[in-house]
Amino acid sequence: MTDDVAARAGRLADVVRSGMVESVHLGHLVVLDRDGAVRLAVGDPDVVVWPRSCVKPLQAVAMVRAGLDLPPELLALAAASHNGEAVHLAGARRILGAAGLDESALRNEPDLPLLPAAALAWQVAGHGPDRITQNCSGKHAAMLLTCVGAGWDTATYLDPAHPLQQAVRATISELTGDDPDLPVSTDGCGAPLFATSLRGLARATGRVAAGPARAPGSAQARVASAVSAHPEMVAGTGREGTAVMRALPGVVAKDGVDGMFAVGLPDGASIAFKVLDGSARPRPAVLVAALRRAALDGLGLDAGALDALDGLEHVPVLGGGVPVGEVRAAF
Repeated sequence: MTDDVAARAGRLADVVRSGMVESVHLGHLVVLDRDGAVRLAVGDPDVVVWPRSCVKPLQAVAMVRAGLDLPPELLALAAASHNGEAVHLAGARRILGAAGLDESALRNEPDLPLLPAAALAWQVAGHGPDRITQNCSGKHAAMLLTCVGAGWDTATYLDPAHPLQQAVRATISELTGDDPDLPVSTDGCGAPLFATSLRGLARATGRVAAGPARAPGSAQARVASAVSAHPEMVAGTGREGTAVMRALPGVVAKDGVDGMFAVGLPDGASIAFKVLDGSARPRPAVLVAALRRAALDGLGLDAGALDALDGLEHVPVLGGGVPVGEVRAAF
């Protein structure tokens, strides 16, 4: 992002130690109602961002439209940034098996599991960074299965000019309402990464979440139903997206690295934000505060259900190993 974009950022969260603000996280946030009207904006809702893994539900919609047919728990894994737990690795291998392929067909970047305990167990078993344990392996396996079903080349499935990636780009543009000629880059896993506006990302995530109510049987409805029914497949143990979807039925919640998060509510309302410094530290506090604001504004959330997220909202600041403050949303 440019210096101009940084200048337009707002105050998302304060780090408070012993009653004094120690540091501040700036960024951009938008809350939209079911019709796409802005109900809350911090910073610039139209800032253009690299949405990172927040677009995985949109990529999954594109794959379903192209013929991908998976049981719900595996479709949720297709939209995942998973922890690399045993259930995630088994699921990715099931998707590859359905395509008649093995792990050698994956083209994502090798990595260790995200969950420290899973990474330790993997290494104790004598393994190093691998494509199957990288957090995007479910998405990449699903991309390969989509290509096999459509008769597309599997060796070049990550080329931005490949029919699969062109379908992904068209779907993202349609659901976000953004200019299809926004910049293109490469995500950490190696897949093409299409820029979006923050408002567009929120709008698209809301449209996916509203699929079961507004377009039953659609690709959006299938993806929304899958991820909300199987939140453990979308992220896993200790992850805020999984916690939110467990607490709030019908919600689609997806994190992304470098401070990204997007949430769609069952009525089509939505939230998206970008922490400007890329930190994940303030993300849980900002996320729950935005959900509480959406509930107060009557945007399809039961405020009482948010009590289950109290532990997620309070991010402690430690001194000598004990809490002496917390990270607080500033809006």
